Amino acid sequence: MPKFGLTMHEGTVQRYFKTVGEPVAAGEPLYEVETEKVLYEVEAPAAGTVAALLVEEGATVDCGVAVAVIAEPGEDMASVAARYGGRASANGAASAPAHPGRSREAAQAAASGARRPISPVARKLAAELKVDLERVQGTGPGGRITKEDVERAAGAPATPPAHTRAAPARIPMRGARKTIAERMHQSLRESAQITITTEADVTAATELRERLKKEFDVTFTDLLVHAASRALLRHPRLAARLEGAEIVMPGEINVGIAVALDDGLIVPVVRDAARKSVREIALEARGLGEKAHTGRLKLEDVTGGNFTVTNLGTYAVDAFTPILNPGETAILGVGRIVEKPAIYRGEIARRAMMTLSLTFDHRVVDGAPAAVFLQTVVEIFNYGER
Repeated sequence: MPKFGLTMHEGTVQRYFKTVGEPVAAGEPLYEVETEKVLYEVEAPAAGTVAALLVEEGATVDCGVAVAVIAEPGEDMASVAARYGGRASANGAASAPAHPGRSREAAQAAASGARRPISPVARKLAAELKVDLERVQGTGPGGRITKEDVERAAGAPATPPAHTRAAPARIPMRGARKTIAERMHQSLRESAQITITTEADVTAATELRERLKKEFDVTFTDLLVHAASRALLRHPRLAARLEGAEIVMPGEINVGIAVALDDGLIVPVVRDAARKSVREIALEARGLGEKAHTGRLKLEDVTGGNFTVTNLGTYAVDAFTPILNPGETAILGVGRIVEKPAIYRGEIARRAMMTLSLTFDHRVVDGAPAAVFLQTVVEIFNYGER
């Protein structure tokens, strides 16, 4: 099991692309791993024949644990597999040994749900949480039961008998929720975070969006990603990262967009955003959002970000204090747009107002330059670059 990032400790084998006894070429996809809602295809490191698959589909294993064995040409597959714990079967191939990530209950759950579309992870989790899959409503493509469906079923309170109280539901902290908790705690523990806010007149931006919508589908988040990325070219310290005693300036501006999911959130990244037009950003952001909601994000879609935009305006939130993604120096929180009376050109007028919240690492940047950056974002958001 490879380690794809500093915060990754384990991965779930979703499916194998090869079977025991099948040849495989170097660089050919061997199996698929799920980690933090991201799917990644692991390629074979060398050519040969698959001698053993050491863990079953749906099993979660620690990084560094052997998952499969490839025999070189001329090697006896059973002997090679045995060195890694595989067992020779009657036809000379090797079967997977028992694995702590896959229990007998999981196998029974898989058998009971064999006629229904169920993800391997959902089967395993259902067995661990003792959830009857026959009573779970699938919300995935084609009615497929997902891990989230099982977690919801486990957390739903059962109807208590008369004159008794139901025990409080206990939902294990696992998967994406566990990763988010660890990263947010790490972020607060390892950086000096401070948040500044500004209420901005964004009437011009609302008018700009209405004009652009006649040409292509565009959101306020798209416009803010465009504005923030251009502002970061002028104020690159906000996209820097701290490595030991050095501040490392960005080679390019990669802006992450926080996407809310049923059991947490994920931050796909628009790469080299400062060099892209609003139309290009809007198209890419929409594609990343669709992939996030259907579980099709790849590792390259969620890594490499050096600034994040998170928008809670659609949930009627005015202002909030976003927490930095570990390794980043700043994150922009976006509130809702509200029409209200404001002083405009010396008179009271009806204006569209928005609150922006910028959280930054005070170790890397001070308050004054952070405030200037925030002003630059508002200017570009409203009027574009001058």
